[in-house]
Amino acid sequence: MSLESRLLTALALWRHAPAWHVAYSGGLDSTVLLHLLVRLARREALPPISAIHIHHGLQPVADTWPEHCQRVCDELGVPLEVLRVKVDSGPSLERAARDARYAAFCRQLGASEVLLSAQHRDDQAETLLFRLLRGAGVRGLAGMPESRPLGAGILVRPFLQFPRAELEAFACAEGLAWVEDPSNADTSLARNFLRHDVFPVLQARWPKAVESLARSAEHMGEAEGLLGELARADLDRASGISEFSWLTLPSLELQSLASLSPARQRNALRFWLAPLTPLPDSDHWAGWEDLRDAAIDATPVWRLAKGVLQRADGRLWWLSGDWLAAPASDLTWPDPARPLVLPGNGRLEIEGTPPAGMLEIRYRQGGEVLLIAGRGRRDLKRLLNESRVPTFVRGRLPLLVVDGDLQAIANLPGLDGPPAGNWRLRWTPPTNDQSLSW
Repeated sequence: MSLESRLLTALALWRHAPAWHVAYSGGLDSTVLLHLLVRLARREALPPISAIHIHHGLQPVADTWPEHCQRVCDELGVPLEVLRVKVDSGPSLERAARDARYAAFCRQLGASEVLLSAQHRDDQAETLLFRLLRGAGVRGLAGMPESRPLGAGILVRPFLQFPRAELEAFACAEGLAWVEDPSNADTSLARNFLRHDVFPVLQARWPKAVESLARSAEHMGEAEGLLGELARADLDRASGISEFSWLTLPSLELQSLASLSPARQRNALRFWLAPLTPLPDSDHWAGWEDLRDAAIDATPVWRLAKGVLQRADGRLWWLSGDWLAAPASDLTWPDPARPLVLPGNGRLEIEGTPPAGMLEIRYRQGGEVLLIAGRGRRDLKRLLNESRVPTFVRGRLPLLVVDGDLQAIANLPGLDGPPAGNWRLRWTPPTNDQSLSW
């Protein structure tokens, strides 16, 4: 079967996408992909094809690449968009450039649009070996997926089953022109060292090393899929429903999760945490054990890259964004007929006819008391304990003070307004950055 036909087969699932965008670096692989797509479009009904070139500006020679890409695209009749990105300095220039590149792609993709990237089988083998040397687990050793969500669209790698030699043979036979990135020869970079110094030695001893490694990545991908199915089943059982329905944060029932074997606990948590934060390395998982095994009256916290996992009310709660900082200071509410935005703490409104007087919103400092019909004046701390409000919520739970007197505690039945029920204090808490929950 020809290269064109195999490519068309690899793209069959996305034939009806609104648009195909080629991640066009100007290098060999993306040049072959672009030319093959243009040929296919002449005889097949395909989505509109365009190209995106990311200019990192990391080396002087790269300044000539947009011009080259524009010339090739003009010859092929393909629209090209050149995006300039800023690469942050850090311990890994490769990773920083990749992050900047994919962030730019995310911004360009519309709903269900496809970004086509030209990584091939040799790239997959390099990825597997690189991650293996870094001690990756099954998820990492699955290598690059053939497709995955990217922003509002989808990233697709149709060349993952194609060896680089085949792409190069096609490019030479067709007389295609491409740019060579001089940094690809820099063996101080990990991937280049594997490509130039390690793989030739492996292939001299095992000629099918690249093919075998790529096949191992496929097996790992299947294993990762099965682990995902197991995690989803375990998480479904641990999701439950918190009695605080207004607290829309990602959370899990601790007991349900703790009843699993340690390996299944970690598997479920990896799956659950993956869209929320970079996953911890093996040594850092001791933080989960400390959190799980802490005394029942403790308030342990497991700190991760983009937030914290906290235990409260028999549940695990994921906190990030505004939840990692204390809310702003007290403020007045000049027009209680309208919702009040609380800086760093969501929104507040009064359902019903607001009370008369000067209204203030305060946060717990200690020593507050609330007058309750039939019970007299009760200490706020005791009331919060009786209501079993999670500890991390208590310091940011809005308190309504009218003419200097505490009148209501937001969202707590029986404490959120007068017994007659002519008004109630309703708080919409802040969400996490990712706004994801189970």
